Amino acid sequence: MKMLFLLLDKVKLFDVEIIDIADFAEFILRLSLNLVVLLLLVRWIYYSVTKRKDYLFTYILVGTIIFLLCYLLANVKLQLGFALGLFAIFGIIRYRTNQMPIREMTYLFLVISISVINALVNKKVGVVDVVFTNAIVILMTWGYEKRWLLKHESVKSVIYEKIEMIKPDNYTKLVEDLRLRTGIEAINRVEIGKIDFLHDTCRLKIYYEEKANHINMSDNYNNGINGNDDDD
Repeated sequence: MKMLFLLLDKVKLFDVEIIDIADFAEFILRLSLNLVVLLLLVRWIYYSVTKRKDYLFTYILVGTIIFLLCYLLANVKLQLGFALGLFAIFGIIRYRTNQMPIREMTYLFLVISISVINALVNKKVGVVDVVFTNAIVILMTWGYEKRWLLKHESVKSVIYEKIEMIKPDNYTKLVEDLRLRTGIEAINRVEIGKIDFLHDTCRLKIYYEEKANHINMSDNYNNGINGNDDDD
C-alpha cells in the first residue's frame, strides 16, 4: 500500500497530481478533527438538551460541507473574503417554514465558525493552537448549556375565554386558574395579547420554567407562527 501511494504521488493526470500524500494526510486529519468537534457540539451537547433530530442532521451536514468548501478553495486567494461571505450568506438565509430560534441560530454560527477555522487555518498556527481553540469552544458551550445557565423559560400560547379575568385586579386569580387548568406549576408571569371582545376570548402567553432544563420545542414553533398576532 505504501508503495502504491509513492507511485501515485509521482503520477500526473492533465498536469495535475493524482495525490499528494502529505496534503492528503493533512486533509484527513483536519476533516477528522472537524467531525469530532461537530459531533461533540451537536450530538453530545445540543441534542442531549433539545432532542431535535432535524437540526442534528442539518448541523452535521452544513458543518461538513462548509469545511470541504473552505479547504478545497483555500488555495484560491479568497480566504478572508470567502469566510466573511459565508457568514453573510448564512446570515441572510432563513428557514421559511418556521422562524429559527435564537439557540438554533447560535449553534449554526458555532458550526460554521468551527468548520471555517479548521479548514482555513494555515501553517503559521500550530496544531496545539487549533486543538485548544476547538476545546475552548466545546467547554464553553458545555458549561453554559449544562452547568452555569439558569433553567430554560418556555412560553406557551393559549386562547383564554374568561375575559373578565384579564383585569389587573384579577391577575392572581388568572395565574391560579391557568395553573389549575394547564397543570403548569412554575408559572413566572402571564402576558395578555390580542383581545377579541366579539367572542369574549383573548390570547395569553404563559412563561414558565421547564423541569431538568428540558426545552419545549413545540412552544417555540407556535411562537414563531403566532409571533405577529398582536399586530393583526
